Amino acid sequence: MGQTLTDNIFYTAISGFVAGIFVRSFLEIGIAFSLLFIFLGGIFCFLFILRGYMPRIALLSGLFLFAAGLGMARFDIADKNATRSGLEAYVGKTLTLQGIIADEPDVREGVTRLILRVDLPLGAAKALLTVPHEPVFRYGDRVSAEGKLERPRNFTDEETGREVDYVSHLAKDGIRYEMFRPRITLLQHGEGNAVAETLFAFKEAFIEHINALIPQPHAALLGGLIVGAKQSLGKELLDDFRTVGVIHIVVLSGYNITIIAFFIEWLLSRLKKNLRLVLAAAAMMLFATMVGGGATVIRATVMALLVLLARGTGRIYQVTRALLVAGVVMLLHNPKILVFDTSFQLSFLATVGLIYVSPLIEPKVKWVTSRWHLREIVVATISTQIFVLPFLLYKTGVLSLVSLPVNLLILSAVPATMLFGFLAGMAGFLAPAIAAPFAFLSYALLAYDLTVVDWFSKFPFAAFSLPYFPLWLTVFWYGIYAAFFLMWRKKQSTASFKEGLLS
Repeated sequence: MGQTLTDNIFYTAISGFVAGIFVRSFLEIGIAFSLLFIFLGGIFCFLFILRGYMPRIALLSGLFLFAAGLGMARFDIADKNATRSGLEAYVGKTLTLQGIIADEPDVREGVTRLILRVDLPLGAAKALLTVPHEPVFRYGDRVSAEGKLERPRNFTDEETGREVDYVSHLAKDGIRYEMFRPRITLLQHGEGNAVAETLFAFKEAFIEHINALIPQPHAALLGGLIVGAKQSLGKELLDDFRTVGVIHIVVLSGYNITIIAFFIEWLLSRLKKNLRLVLAAAAMMLFATMVGGGATVIRATVMALLVLLARGTGRIYQVTRALLVAGVVMLLHNPKILVFDTSFQLSFLATVGLIYVSPLIEPKVKWVTSRWHLREIVVATISTQIFVLPFLLYKTGVLSLVSLPVNLLILSAVPATMLFGFLAGMAGFLAPAIAAPFAFLSYALLAYDLTVVDWFSKFPFAAFSLPYFPLWLTVFWYGIYAAFFLMWRKKQSTASFKEGLLS
């Protein structure tokens, strides 16, 4: 009974905290409302502890209110800190800002996007600068930017006809202003974090070797696969990737890094379980460090480590707790990712799919050969595709009818592509001649990937857009998933009980 109460307290507290952040993400209700929830919840909990014989529902209700109040208050604090900059008075005016480039340059087709962290007397602010490719700026450069300061605006996606909440997308990272093609002057190099600068410098050198060995767009795709390089593949090719449902492999997103964790584990599959888990976890952390350790990569890596733990121990229940705790820690750091960070949402859903759906899929695909770990790839791909589908329809409205076969065809080649590409990039530090054989093998696999995308994207029925996919239908769909999983768990428990009786 005590364990049941503990479980109820754990899940109630987490549910309340998440619910508070969720509500506050849409409603500006003020800090006083958050404090009211905390006060009322605290009273309920205090009376339960003081009197002891009150109904358990009173304790859980009070705990839910208390946690919800904390969630709303955490969002209020994050929102207040982000707006306390003093730049509001200059919106629409031309001015000069000085600051440090706070992240890797995002190289896109025709332009480069820089995140400028402006140091101000009233606090720091971030502005998004859209600039030409030349001159080249790097993370940690202190620059002066002269231009017209604007607020970001939402826009309508031309293909789907949906409004894109661009303002909230930037605001989740503290970016509330932008400048388009300002005049930038370099003031000084090397004012960023020394560790981050070293990592980014290594990544830049690695990508230069890849670009020297492999032609475009193959090199850009490989850079995205291995180190999350932000290089443009061109609008036409990106559209093809979206059409066939494999846009997640272009860069290291939360959607696919959990699958990459499986690839690392497969390379170590012949080792003992405990050693395999330790080495796989270490490899994932080194991988996250190598690609720069950005917020998206860190979140996805945490999720991936939990998936490895679930697979290695078979303790789904305990891993579920760890997954929820990891999610709460991430929300404590930045509560805005719950609603406004699609990467966080996809990585969380993909992790849930790998933990819970994989055991249901695996018995159904015994006919797939286990050679080259093809069966594991099929299970992981189908599990994530099934579980993220309702959310993708709600977010994008794009339904790719060829997504599953294309993912199976491409992901089966990803481990070897990444391995040979990584060896080519590392060997490039020694000598091009040593790197050439690895580069050739990687290029052949990349050409295969691009051929698959090109071939399937030309199908007239490859994908179509839904102008509207309501939230209630998404929730209902996941409710069906939950009901199906509970029925499966009950069936498994009954079968285990009968086996126990017979034995």
